Amino acid sequence: MTTAPVRFTTRALLLDMDGTLVNSDAVVERCWTRWAERHGLDPVAALTVVHGRQGHATMAALLPDRPVEVNLAENEQMLAEERADTEGVVQVPGADAFLASLADLPHALVTSADLPLARVRMDAAGLPMPPVLVTAESVGASKPDPEGFLKGAAALGFAPADCLAFEDSGAGIAAARAAGMRVVGIGPRATAHHPDALAPTLEAVTVTTAPDGTLTVTVQA
Repeated sequence: MTTAPVRFTTRALLLDMDGTLVNSDAVVERCWTRWAERHGLDPVAALTVVHGRQGHATMAALLPDRPVEVNLAENEQMLAEERADTEGVVQVPGADAFLASLADLPHALVTSADLPLARVRMDAAGLPMPPVLVTAESVGASKPDPEGFLKGAAALGFAPADCLAFEDSGAGIAAARAAGMRVVGIGPRATAHHPDALAPTLEAVTVTTAPDGTLTVTVQA
């Protein structure tokens, strides 16, 4: 049995990076497993919290009694480790063609990575950086807070309701929803968080443009 495609009409696209455009799971698992073991935590349990959040927010969730200053300092160390490790970083299937189809359309990257890490990972995956960037340095609160998505919409000049978000993680989907956006989930991690549509990879997503600039996004399940 085939499932009918899901179509969205929108004006702009807001794209998460890790798990959505870039598969960096191997690096994330290596770095955060080491961190969890150093702190006597179960790495498997820790990895259920990591995805979508800034590192210091993950640390705060896993070690809630630690001072914020310690989390921020360790997050800087974690970012350095992650920037130095690109083994296994590849694009999510279809990401290159998907981004190419957006070349002249309103879209932005909204990621919990800082700008240097975003550049390292997009380059490692062979993907072009979108023209508008909202990175960790751009916000005061990590996903699942909606600030990043709200700033992305504002930077593109559209109301949040006129933007469609692409996300893979629970924290990211919650952030987009809190910003008042519909969400296309990418990959199996998104399944449990009930996005408005679910695409196994970006190969299942196409974007077409109407003369008035309206975008139609089609997601094949």
